[in-house]
Amino acid sequence: MNTLQVQNLSAGIEEKQILKEISFSLSPGTITVIMGPNGSGKSTLANSLMGHPQYKVSGTAQLEGEDIISLEADERSKKGLFLSFQYPAEIEGVTVSNFLRQAVNARREKPIRVSEFKRLLAQNMELLHMDHDFANRYLNKGFSGGEKKKMEILQMLMLAPTVAILDETDSGLDVDALRQVCEGITTVKERNPQMSILVITHYQRILEYLNPDYHAQRRDRKDRRQAARSRYRREGV
Repeated sequence: MNTLQVQNLSAGIEEKQILKEISFSLSPGTITVIMGPNGSGKSTLANSLMGHPQYKVSGTAQLEGEDIISLEADERSKKGLFLSFQYPAEIEGVTVSNFLRQAVNARREKPIRVSEFKRLLAQNMELLHMDHDFANRYLNKGFSGGEKKKMEILQMLMLAPTVAILDETDSGLDVDALRQVCEGITTVKERNPQMSILVITHYQRILEYLNPDYHAQRRDRKDRRQAARSRYRREGV
């Protein structure tokens, strides 16, 4: 069974339609990369799947056989869906450690013991080659672009979702930071071999550091209109 099955997903804001009847599936243990230019609806797809209230959505999205379209974002998260933000928010006064412990507890029936959480956090930070002092910093406050993206990967490693959607995780990163983030994604995948990962990007260079199982290309609305006109001409319409 596919971990995520999307059928005829359409999405828009108010009267503006951005996605029209998108269908695809993610198999367990695979990495899928969706590429496309700005304006092709990639981030709309990610936010619509995660339940952003700004978008009006129709169609179905089944996570392990259960349609999640009617669920709130936090409910989708508890079901095993994760979204890595393109622009993670800075939250002063909330440490990385406290934020991650609350996120972990939100998915558990019983709160994780502090000692167990500290051990798990230290273990995962070591896997990502992160300084342990990182846990005491305020969430994303003063972080570099690379540190913010590594924070997202650490969160993914701590939560171990069924499906992880990475929205332009490579945006704004230099070559070294991109390589480190991709190494982090690979580490998460190795630790969770059944996890499905959907990487959304408009940079070809991420393919130099990731070895995806599937690769799809989105076109912008202008390209799609031109393609449609060409098809009509070929068919004599």
